[in-house]
Amino acid sequence: MNKTKIIFIGTASFGLPAFKALIKDSDFEIAAVITQPDKPLGRKQVMTSSPIKIAAEKNNLTVLRPEHIIDIREKILRLLPDLIIVAAYAQLIPEAILNLPKYGCLNLHASLLPKYRGSAIIQAAILNGDRETGLTVIKMDKSLDTGPILAQTAITIGGEDTAGILYNKLSEAGADFLVAAIKKYLAGTIAPVAQNFYQASYAKELTKSDGLINWSKPAYLTERFIRAMNPWPMAWTWRDGQQVKIIAAQKEPLEINSYKPGKTFKYNSGLAVQCGRDSLIIKELQLAGKNVLKSQDFLRGQKNFIGTVLG
Repeated sequence: MNKTKIIFIGTASFGLPAFKALIKDSDFEIAAVITQPDKPLGRKQVMTSSPIKIAAEKNNLTVLRPEHIIDIREKILRLLPDLIIVAAYAQLIPEAILNLPKYGCLNLHASLLPKYRGSAIIQAAILNGDRETGLTVIKMDKSLDTGPILAQTAITIGGEDTAGILYNKLSEAGADFLVAAIKKYLAGTIAPVAQNFYQASYAKELTKSDGLINWSKPAYLTERFIRAMNPWPMAWTWRDGQQVKIIAAQKEPLEINSYKPGKTFKYNSGLAVQCGRDSLIIKELQLAGKNVLKSQDFLRGQKNFIGTVLG
């Protein structure tokens, strides 16, 4: 039996388990890997390769890193791929490339489409209090996340899950799920089903400013917000012109409504903040340029923090 020739397109670590599963599977041949160019990261702006590039090179695979993927259309055409797989590439694939493979292009997406098309889809599921999210494999079309659905699997969102924890859950689940969906699709046992346009929602890309906490909201929504913003862009607040990151808070709010929203007060040996309804116990926080501290340790060095109004 001939192997299915695949081009894998991805950048972020989200697609790593799925990528590695495809490499190991004897039914597939990875003809090439397409990823984003190396980028400067961190304070020292060190040029850094994508996780997908690093994994590809360890497996002696051909790696292409175009600024714009349309620029290598002819190279893709010459590789004669049967199938293109896309996972967390961070660039829209033009129709001129989608139409090249014999079986089209499939995308592994971290939500239960048509709910949460777009970028901040994992954060959106936590922000909205969803009990589950999941993975979807679609046959890609020219628009963002609008292609027909081939397969879906649901993942429970735990009460303590941050966006980072949920990202890892979905990433790991993607390996076996994607491989199984591809094989069913190639065997003709599943067929693409159009998404319901009227059920679609969109989650825009987050910026640093999106992490600013609005203390006038109820405590239960603020706690959700803090989990959704972790690890990026992190929930943060102002205190006397200084930025403070709120890393973690207690899920169960306090039924305390005695202060102005944003007012800090001591609760037991730790820190609490008044919200628009009820109050929130802060478990971990961080001043700019400092280490993450538990609230008890933080207050030992920041005694004047109690009684201030965050905003």
